[in-house]
Amino acid sequence: MNPAQCRAARALLDWSQQRLAEAARVGVVTVRQFEASASQPRNATLDVLQRALEAAGVEFIAENGGGAGVRLTKGAALDVKAQPGHILSERSDKEFP
Repeated sequence: MNPAQCRAARALLDWSQQRLAEAARVGVVTVRQFEASASQPRNATLDVLQRALEAAGVEFIAENGGGAGVRLTKGAALDVKAQPGHILSERSDKEFP
């Protein structure tokens, strides 16, 4: 996982840096510095960050020539975004307020 994937995954989940830090049981400064490319966390820290995002329904897409990315797993969009005021397009996982 790279910093851009982490930011994108949080955006898909509508999570703050604080929410990710809590889910991964790391400090919010760790998340903030990683996403800003200000530091490179240990592999174990990256692993717990990625596992927290995956547990919430994010799938990480490898570089494999087309560029690294993230997406929500099937069904995750409804579970994650099932909050008042959130409407999902039937053609995509994008949220429309």
